[in-house]
Amino acid sequence: MKKFLLTLTIAAAFQSLSAQEITLDKIYSGYYRGKGIAGITSMKNGENYLVIEQGGIAKYSYKTSQKEGNIVDGNFESYEFSDDESKILLLKESQPIYRHSFLGTFDVKDLKSGKTISLNNGKPVQEPRFSPDATKVAFIVDNNIFYQDVNSGKITQVTENGVKNKVLNGLADWVYEEEFGHARLYEWTKNSNAIIFVESVEEDVPEIYIPIYGKTLYPSEMRYKYPKAGEKNSVVSAHIYLLDSGKKTKVNLNNFKNYYIPNVIQTAKADEIVLITSERTQNASDILKVNTKTGDVKKLFTETDEKWIDTDNVTLEFLEDNSFLWGSERDGNRHLYWYDQEGKLKKQVTKGNWEVTDYYGYNPKSKEIYVQTTEKGSINKVVSKVNIENGKTQLISNAEGNNSANFSKNYNYFIETSSTAAKPYTFVLKDGNGKVVKELQNNDAQLQKLKTDNFVEKEFITIPNEAGDQMNAWIIKPKNFDKNKKYPLFMFQYSGPGSQQVANSWDNGNGIWFEMLAQKGYIVACVDGRGTGYKGAKFKKVTYMNLGKYEIEDQITAAKWFGNQSYIDKSRIGIFGWSFGGYMASLAMTKGADVFKTGIAVAPVTNWRYYDSVYTERFLRTPQENPDGYDKNSPTEYANLLKGKFLLIHGTADDNVHFQNSMEFSEALIQNKKQFEFMAYPDKNHGIYGGQTRPQLYQKMTDFILENL
Repeated sequence: MKKFLLTLTIAAAFQSLSAQEITLDKIYSGYYRGKGIAGITSMKNGENYLVIEQGGIAKYSYKTSQKEGNIVDGNFESYEFSDDESKILLLKESQPIYRHSFLGTFDVKDLKSGKTISLNNGKPVQEPRFSPDATKVAFIVDNNIFYQDVNSGKITQVTENGVKNKVLNGLADWVYEEEFGHARLYEWTKNSNAIIFVESVEEDVPEIYIPIYGKTLYPSEMRYKYPKAGEKNSVVSAHIYLLDSGKKTKVNLNNFKNYYIPNVIQTAKADEIVLITSERTQNASDILKVNTKTGDVKKLFTETDEKWIDTDNVTLEFLEDNSFLWGSERDGNRHLYWYDQEGKLKKQVTKGNWEVTDYYGYNPKSKEIYVQTTEKGSINKVVSKVNIENGKTQLISNAEGNNSANFSKNYNYFIETSSTAAKPYTFVLKDGNGKVVKELQNNDAQLQKLKTDNFVEKEFITIPNEAGDQMNAWIIKPKNFDKNKKYPLFMFQYSGPGSQQVANSWDNGNGIWFEMLAQKGYIVACVDGRGTGYKGAKFKKVTYMNLGKYEIEDQITAAKWFGNQSYIDKSRIGIFGWSFGGYMASLAMTKGADVFKTGIAVAPVTNWRYYDSVYTERFLRTPQENPDGYDKNSPTEYANLLKGKFLLIHGTADDNVHFQNSMEFSEALIQNKKQFEFMAYPDKNHGIYGGQTRPQLYQKMTDFILENL
């Protein structure tokens, strides 16, 4: 009995001890996993909203916040209503392709009759979309567009020339999808009489091939078109398809910018579509109105910038009278501008030393638009309503943290999703003026588990750089921090154009791992230097034509600043980053070798010549125009400077930042007789996940830090 009691006492002590610390086992077991609300959609009546739950799509009342039953039973990954809410498109199963694209099997359910039909006879499709009159669903199969009559089930083929790696219809190629942010390049007209689509001929685009090892005797290959900087891109054109006649007409864009066609947008007018087009330089975009009856094209206006336009972040919203709101950085911050339907500027709607980060909608009754902004500081995102005529603004969300909103159709209610760096996500139902109706869900249990395991809140500070800017930063100190001791510093960053890592928001990703490292005696910090977002166009675009130069200067400056603090051991500073952040970590360990002792670079770009055309040329132009911008900011050029302990990590099947980048850098290090560690993940893409991959990866990185910093 005594032995048994002793065993229990030891076990209890062990459990108590383990309960006081964050571990990788806990992180990857889901112990700290938070809760969310999936698939929030407001119904047209403005009184109900839907969410995806286990067993069906549930209908809730805004007024009572009570569930009123399921509108559809079953388990679905996502759903989409027809405009009149008479039918619903249900995603039953999906298979990812690239970042946004996927193959999916879908059902269409008539909510009035209860009848359900399978889209494309149950075979997988891409990018399905209801016609506005809810009688048809368009979709893509094998790079061709089809539409299906949802009453008769009849399928009509719109295009016939789609061929893999040669011609795509209505579907983005790899680089469009990755860098313009969406896979669908077609749209219905408001009257459902026409489909306007982009045809992409990628036959002459260079092809990348990636070996897939698997468990076969001979590896297979993944081949796809990938235009690297300065290489040929798809030749794109816009076409009109008229349903009544089956006639296809090419839109004449010869008098306009037409190298890229990133956006096809439905307007409020029956026979009209807007195309947003751009030249290769991406510093000017034409906003073009196309009459689908006549094929006539009219330029509404041209948006220009001395450096670049964020062609991947377009805000163009048409109001009921076909006037429209347009997002632009033309005054130095991203704000909304109101144009009439002919493209004449009516007024600038929002203004101030802050930015509009999202647009939610317009209430014609109150003449108010609803937006997310940084008006309470660049590390916060808040929700406001703005009177479109007099500019009067009212904050309706929390004043701090990361707040977003999902509004009812009549704007009488919204569900606020909010978090701070110290508090996980909460979901709160509010009225249209921001008054709390009811908290729907919180993550207090998640936070309590972390606090029990000695969670430490981030501190937000600013750090000066050599240009006189105040850079946003956060810092995590050990729980038992002693200002008289010296601690090793582990820095994390991403640093890519327009990005943000220093935000007053909850981090369910690396954030908990950073807490674990702090418990092991490290100070963890992150700094957003020049080139990052939400601090105005000047701060973001200073890196133009010299991507990487100012960003690494700012990380080195920040590391030196930390090294001068009494509590930091300047001889023990490390840095970590993934993708663009891996590129920066590679530069830090070479150009910043005198400052950084240890570095981990995951899936890094090591020369921008190897990265895709749309992203890279937006910031650097082509290698033919700007060779120094590419080579003088490449870590391979400084491989001879490596001094510290360096871990390089890459997935062999990375379709985004190719394995070639790390091979090239490795060769440069080898030829300079530099010792480093390298970890390749077989058949893993840019995210490096699947099975036990992530736990093994983070254990590898943790061990490397503990041994070398």
